[in-house]
Amino acid sequence: MAATDEEWRRRGQILFAQECNFLRPVASFADLPATSLPEIAFAGRSNVGKSSLINALVNRRTARVSNTPGRTQQINLFDLGGRLVIADLPGYGFASAPKAMAADWRRLIRAYLKGRPFLRRVCLLIDARHGAQENDREMMALLDSSAASYLVLLTKVDKLSLGARETAIKDATMLARAHAAAHPDVIATSAKEGDGLFELRAHLAHVARPPEKRYKAATGGKRA
Repeated sequence: MAATDEEWRRRGQILFAQECNFLRPVASFADLPATSLPEIAFAGRSNVGKSSLINALVNRRTARVSNTPGRTQQINLFDLGGRLVIADLPGYGFASAPKAMAADWRRLIRAYLKGRPFLRRVCLLIDARHGAQENDREMMALLDSSAASYLVLLTKVDKLSLGARETAIKDATMLARAHAAAHPDVIATSAKEGDGLFELRAHLAHVARPPEKRYKAATGGKRA
């Protein structure tokens, strides 16, 4: 029997209650460690709220934050309970970032998207207050060309009125449905208020490694 939405929400809660450990920062594709775990990545403009959302998802302060927006050009990797690898991609679109640094970022991300065999989902964060900007659309085009399955997340929806929030969701949904590699629906989130976290955890539980089943003596050694 297929799991219900409520069951997936429960599985998502269990998944993101696991310990989340920082693995390493990676500055070049060659330094990315090999892994057999399913991997998800978070991408978005500088200051879109990636680190805050990741920390809210795992219920602790895990993601590392740079004091200088747009300067962190590394991929930070985390292990979630031995069931999922989380990749926090460097932010893009910060105006003062040197051109050479921006070019390095594009090369790193392009290599990452095309070269990670266990990458299962990219979460593309867009600030709900501003909507998709030109470099967000460029990122969507890169994801499409890389055949990387991605989910659009609106961030900071708590800063919008109800009407503005509905408009932002409608606009983002129309944009997502115009892209081949994007999921047709978006999730509106707020790291501060917790909006969308249950839905996002449930969505990502679909791509995580299933939990190991335990043996019980009462079942004669069969998996429980």
